[in-house]
Amino acid sequence: MNLFDLTAHALLDLIQTGRATAQAAADAVLRRAVEINPKTNAFIRLTAEVNARGGACPVPIAIKDNICVSGQLTTCGSRILDGFRPPYDACVVEKIKAAGGVILGSANMDEFAFGSSCETSAFGPAKNPWALDRVPGGSSGGSAAAVAAGQAVWALGSDTGGSIRQPASFCGVVGLKPTYGRVSRYGLIAFGSSLDQIGPITKDVRDCARLLTIIAGFDERDSTSLQVPVPDYTEALTKDVKGLRIGVPKEYFIDGIEPDVLAAVRKAILFYRDQGAIIVDVSLPHTEYALATYYIIATAEASSNLARFDGVAFGLRAVPPKARKNPLLDMYEETRARGFGDEAKRRIMLGTYVLSSGYYDAYYLRAQKVRTLIKQDFENAFSACDVVLSPTSPTTAFKAGEKISDPLAMYLSDVFTIPANMAGIPAISFPCGFDQAGLPVGLQLMARPFAEDVLLRAAYAYEQATGWHRERAVL
Repeated sequence: MNLFDLTAHALLDLIQTGRATAQAAADAVLRRAVEINPKTNAFIRLTAEVNARGGACPVPIAIKDNICVSGQLTTCGSRILDGFRPPYDACVVEKIKAAGGVILGSANMDEFAFGSSCETSAFGPAKNPWALDRVPGGSSGGSAAAVAAGQAVWALGSDTGGSIRQPASFCGVVGLKPTYGRVSRYGLIAFGSSLDQIGPITKDVRDCARLLTIIAGFDERDSTSLQVPVPDYTEALTKDVKGLRIGVPKEYFIDGIEPDVLAAVRKAILFYRDQGAIIVDVSLPHTEYALATYYIIATAEASSNLARFDGVAFGLRAVPPKARKNPLLDMYEETRARGFGDEAKRRIMLGTYVLSSGYYDAYYLRAQKVRTLIKQDFENAFSACDVVLSPTSPTTAFKAGEKISDPLAMYLSDVFTIPANMAGIPAISFPCGFDQAGLPVGLQLMARPFAEDVLLRAAYAYEQATGWHRERAVL
């Protein structure tokens, strides 16, 4: 029995019954992480040693590199934050530590969460444990790859347009984007402030429910955090979906979905119908505008958030090779030119353009109006159903390098995940099969705000009946 292969609940059972110690488990997972990381590059940096201090959940966990951990390098996968060590913990890290969680290190990610493949990291691309020539998805690709490879038992990611769910789909694990405001963003280095959410990536749905219970809740340091009671999400886990209304949107079953993905998702729909769920046709008519709307709003917010990285307060400071007329401006330009990668520069320029005088109303303001229509689509759909079902991604994991030079093709990888962020609703991805190449397929469920318990119940019923979550990548 390999401790690193176990789910958190199985590991905790061994610890509680005296068949293993928390320190032995932490050491085993760290050894696995160190051994496998040259293959996966799931971690940008690993801790030298771990100390399982006890607590209710001494589970080894990977923290995405855009979530602050006090005193530890936190760089967002970018050179512009070289040397940055936050003087405080993110709220979610405080909660993980309070529960006894064992932090293994910083998980790899697309630079500043700009990407769908984990190839834009300044520290090299992460790789998919199921096939090392394939991407793990992005931007939380390192977090998903670490869990899939047994390099971590739990992981935290962030999701701005699908960055938890799409990597979870590609790597055959479970990823949940909570309702906007359910989990504090305090200590998350911002990409799109109206879209970002921190969430769990785990090996199965029970682990997802437990980790969400730990990290959810109100935080007065985050002005967008909401005072909504947090249930014990594990209590929602039943195998009964009889009477659950599942909406199937025609706009999510379109040309371009790989046949193996479509077949796996349709089998899942039949499963739910056979278990007594009520399948309902729904429409989300503004879905076709979601991608374009997202890449206006997200880049606008990114350009604003990244303006602070200028070489003055923290991170990289690049000195021009020789003095010029305006040394301060030259330092700004040199720092940002060297510190940001190509995708970060592309999004900063796009965002600055749509916010500029003469274009604000035509682009940003109009995009916000369309966002309202997308949100209303979901409100209308949830009057007829409890959850909306779709593929997580139109494809399984694509080959490394296949889309990196084609931004539009890369952006289309998130076509099914972006609308949930636009509407601020919770969504989960979990395994629903494999394609003919042996690559995982993910199924997505979305629900009304703060109905994470409904998502977890529906996902758990499917997971327990099918067993796809028990498959492990072989490295």
